[in-house]
Amino acid sequence: MPHAPQQADAAVLTAEPDMDGATKPHSELDAVLSGGPFHVALRAAIAARGLPLQRVQHHLSRYGVKVGVTSLSYWQQGARRPQRPESLRAVRALEEILQLPEESLIRLLAEGDEPAAGRTAARSYRSLVEADGVLERLLAELDVPVDGGLHTLGLHERVRIGARRELAGRESHHIVRAHRDGVDRFMAVYHGDPGCAPELMRVQALENCRTGRVRHHHDTGVLVAELLFDTRLRSGETFLFRYGVEDGTSGVSREYARGFGLAGGQYALQVRFEEHHLPVRCHRFAQHSAAAPRSGRQELPLSRQYHSVHLVEPRLRTGIVGIGWDWE
Repeated sequence: MPHAPQQADAAVLTAEPDMDGATKPHSELDAVLSGGPFHVALRAAIAARGLPLQRVQHHLSRYGVKVGVTSLSYWQQGARRPQRPESLRAVRALEEILQLPEESLIRLLAEGDEPAAGRTAARSYRSLVEADGVLERLLAELDVPVDGGLHTLGLHERVRIGARRELAGRESHHIVRAHRDGVDRFMAVYHGDPGCAPELMRVQALENCRTGRVRHHHDTGVLVAELLFDTRLRSGETFLFRYGVEDGTSGVSREYARGFGLAGGQYALQVRFEEHHLPVRCHRFAQHSAAAPRSGRQELPLSRQYHSVHLVEPRLRTGIVGIGWDWE
């Protein structure tokens, strides 16, 4: 896992040089500082000042605040939100370093924690493997290797957005091939939107599998479910199965992203909305990693008759791909 896709391009601003490499904000920066969300405003402010993240980190150290470049990158990409006391100190220092109005970034953080009408909470781009070792710990609890012995030949996901504009659930149809003998299960990973309650979610084994053990981590919204096959696959054998996750536990959703650790087969993602709650526009995005900048932005047509939008990746690459949408 707050994010505003429609404002993401505003982060690249033309600016006038000032002392120490800083720059003067333009009206676009004023707009995102006023309307948020936090990570878009932070990214716009850094871009407007023309400071590389290493330079921002150096300025923070002069304020006695230690924040890594990776954390700064996560903050401005929406992958993480500053929450700890040290991180909040860093945000206040950033307001001075970036020459922003007092409380401008802190206010956006507070508003993001309690979304007001018309304001949306965002899905995190955080890579599950990189999310403070949460995924590794959950897999360790289940005593399963990170490499499950399966390669993805095809994956079709259908995401449902409910009447409250929330992430209501996901259904996944997998086609896999075993690359070692004896594989008899798949570890399904689901990452809910900020504020979700994974302990209230429900995993459904829909076809050619049954649900085994389930683990979750409330703070990060990560859920891991064991899906058991009725056979032990030999190396080279293929298998098809389908499962779903019923969610609906978080606030307004603005995107769905999927991370892939290995290159592989085809990926198709369809997002379906309620008939009377359609977004105004949709787009595809990609990232090489959770810390990398976004690329491959492409507007996607929304079918108003069928209330859905989709993308197809003919061949998976490592990294993150997803669909974002803008509400009125």
